[in-house]
Amino acid sequence: MKFCPECATPLAWIVQAEDGGDKQRLRCPACGFTHWNNPTPVLAAVVECVDRDGQLLLARNAAWPGRFFGLITGFMEAGETPEAGILRELAEETALQPAGPPTLLGVWDFQKMNQLIVAYHVPAQGPIVLSPELAEYKLLAPQAVRCWPQGTGQALATFVRSRGHEPLWMDL
Repeated sequence: MKFCPECATPLAWIVQAEDGGDKQRLRCPACGFTHWNNPTPVLAAVVECVDRDGQLLLARNAAWPGRFFGLITGFMEAGETPEAGILRELAEETALQPAGPPTLLGVWDFQKMNQLIVAYHVPAQGPIVLSPELAEYKLLAPQAVRCWPQGTGQALATFVRSRGHEPLWMDL
C-alpha cells in the first residue's frame, strides 16, 4: 500500500506510541490512517484419500513455476469458520468430499508471504476433479512424501509424524 485509502496522501513510515511501546508503521501524515499490514489467514489441508489406501493428495498450482506439489490451500472468507473454509476449498479445488471432520494439525507463520497458516488433516473420498487453479496432482503414501521447511511443509511433517513416520525433507 502506497497511498492512504481515506485521503490519497502518500503513506510514510512513522513511529507512533502503541500498546507495548513505539512502533514504526506505514501511516498517513495527513489524516492519521494506519496500514496495519497484519498477516492473512490461509487455510491448508493435508488431504488423506481414505478410498485410495490413505494416500495423501498433493497438487501443483497452475500459477507456480516449476513442478512443486503442495497442500490444498486457500484464503479464509469473511463469515466462515476455518473448518468450513477448508472444506469449501477442498470441494472447490478437488471436488473431493469429506469422509470425516477436519482435525486441526496446528498453526504456523509464513513470514515470507505475511501469512498465518491454519492447517487441518482432512479425510476425503470420491473422484478427483481439479479446478483450473490446479494443474496436476499426485497421490503418495504418508511415509513417501517429502516435506519442505516452511509454512505448509511443517503441517505435512506434523501429519506424517502422527502416523508414526519420521518425515523426509526436500533438499532446497
